[in-house]
Amino acid sequence: MIHSTGLSYHYPGGAMLAFPDVAVAPATVLLLSGPSGCGKSTWLALVAALVAPTGGQLEVAGQSLTTLKPAAADAWRARTIGFLPQKLHLSAALTVYQNLAMAQWAAGVPENAARIKQALASLGVAELSARLPAQLSGGQAQRVALARSVLLQPAMILADEPTASLDDAAAADAVALLLATAQTQGATLVIATHDARVAQLIPPKPDGKNGFEPLFLKGQ
Repeated sequence: MIHSTGLSYHYPGGAMLAFPDVAVAPATVLLLSGPSGCGKSTWLALVAALVAPTGGQLEVAGQSLTTLKPAAADAWRARTIGFLPQKLHLSAALTVYQNLAMAQWAAGVPENAARIKQALASLGVAELSARLPAQLSGGQAQRVALARSVLLQPAMILADEPTASLDDAAAADAVALLLATAQTQGATLVIATHDARVAQLIPPKPDGKNGFEPLFLKGQ
């Protein structure tokens, strides 16, 4: 699902970030951790083809991202990646339903009302479809944003600091929601976090092994 060798990214006029080689199988839960500023968000941006690598090789879901042109990257991302950013970026002027419909439009697919309703219902927020983002609680907004990110049934879900600023109970709910959604869709789940609680919230496999693969970034 994710394969990289010698991966690096050089910020214009800034630091060069070098990342460990990885080989992540499909339907894996990958826990991306490390201190603030170590490059977690940059690694996510590379995997989502939001930025192009400066060096090395990167392949995600069978697609080489090393030389992918911007227009092709946008189309590939819409089909393949469900992205849950730390700042949820729900459009304030649109209803919950319209926010999800906009995701379909951005991906170049026809509006599918049944699919939108199903995605909202699967996350327990179907009754909120006519509300504006300002009328949602923090937990409701996160569920809506997750519904939007998995609307097109992506092969991979990327979550950037999903438990930031949450208390223990809300953090547990957020992680459980991500795990359940990824399992239902058979998607690879990547959680980027500096929150030590997250590793404790991912249950072990039936054989007692960790329920996630760790990837620790030290930074420069």
